[in-house]
Amino acid sequence: MEITSTVTWTGETSANGAYSRRHHWQFDGGAEIAASSAPGIVPLPWSDPACIDPEEAVLAALSSCHMLFFLHLACDAGFTVHHYADTACARLVRDRDGRLSIGEITLSPTVRMAEPPGEDVLARLHDEAHARCFIAASLKAPVTICPAPATGGLTL
Repeated sequence: MEITSTVTWTGETSANGAYSRRHHWQFDGGAEIAASSAPGIVPLPWSDPACIDPEEAVLAALSSCHMLFFLHLACDAGFTVHHYADTACARLVRDRDGRLSIGEITLSPTVRMAEPPGEDVLARLHDEAHARCFIAASLKAPVTICPAPATGGLTL
């Protein structure tokens, strides 16, 4: 399986670094996303805080991959999931060479199910989802999963 994306930037660079980092991502299915460097990395006005930055994209990809495997595993185990939300967090840290990298990631999923399983079963579902996640397998940063206990019912 091959995955493609196209990243496009148009502008004019300058020797002093005063140029826009805003660019566009286009994916093989046609989706387009406005992207930029993070304002914490490259200050305003050369970054656009309204755009997604690469670090956010990595975090969202990991969270999404974990969720998709969790839903699949819960379904296979006979559970009906009505709602899934994750407020994920990544921290940038300096490595031994002083380079910034994503040093730690925490996923904090909450799940609403028709009949919630016990915490041990929920933990096993999340552990298996993490073990199967392609993105998690591709990262060197440690990932911690901190699920809230599953709740039942349809009300949001």
